[in-house]
Amino acid sequence: MYDIIIIGGGPAAVAVGVYAARKKMKTAFVADQIGGQSIVSDGIENWIGEINIAGPILAKKLKDHIENYKDEIEMRFPARADKIEKNEDGTFSVFIGEEKLKTKTIVVCTGGRHRKLGVLGEEKFNGRGVVYCATCDAPFFKEKDVVVVGGGNSGLEAVVDLLKYADKIYLIARNGKLRGDSVTQEEIIDNEKVEIIYHSEVQEVLGDKMVEGVKIKNLDGDEKLIDVQGVFVEIGSVPNSEIVGELVDLDEWGNIKIDFKNQATSCEGVFAAGDVTDTIFRQNNIAVGDGIKALLSAYDFMKKN
Repeated sequence: MYDIIIIGGGPAAVAVGVYAARKKMKTAFVADQIGGQSIVSDGIENWIGEINIAGPILAKKLKDHIENYKDEIEMRFPARADKIEKNEDGTFSVFIGEEKLKTKTIVVCTGGRHRKLGVLGEEKFNGRGVVYCATCDAPFFKEKDVVVVGGGNSGLEAVVDLLKYADKIYLIARNGKLRGDSVTQEEIIDNEKVEIIYHSEVQEVLGDKMVEGVKIKNLDGDEKLIDVQGVFVEIGSVPNSEIVGELVDLDEWGNIKIDFKNQATSCEGVFAAGDVTDTIFRQNNIAVGDGIKALLSAYDFMKKN
């Protein structure tokens, strides 16, 4: 019987693990990879204590930190939790394939995955011009024209990544203004390479064997075609909450509803932190703080029960 099982491998999960080890809790750490969504970032400039750090380097630091406690924590890495069940005695069973682990508390830090457009041609050209990671794939679009879909931080950062490579960048925003950081907006808004198209959505991705263009539609219903060789989809993420969907309350987008005072879910003994929750702000630093809060709350819960 474990005191706590941590599910996930991003900054929130690592923070939970470090604090669990320091609290001398019997802990299992279940993750398919360590690093979280920022592992693909070329440069992270708001990780406190680092002026600029690449995603893979941050991931290595997180991995080194959690593995420093390998004598206190049972590391299940790489591994994926498939199912969670609540037992009659109030404990939980976490299934990894056919193996069953029992625990008194759980902290879910499973993060999110890329949200897709859901339009004609997106799946057909996935990997053939349609991409979901500008940091990973921007260099392949040197001297090409591209579309970036999304007016939030992800979209703006994708534009910044592409400025070094693409000839022309069309930024498609559904709203009448951009929603990303003002500093990043200033970097791109007057750049001659960038054309921002407001109040518009991509309707279809066009091409033969590779992407050759997109059809966009504005609020008035007017459609036009743009010739491009790449489509970068940067419209946020979908929470990886399926594993607890039958145990805890979710909001309309599938985020785990939490009590922001203690990161508790609607199921006693289950806590959550990071991008899988209905937190307002999705940032690495916030995920770490919320992870620590979740662990301390789980520790108090375990002591009282």
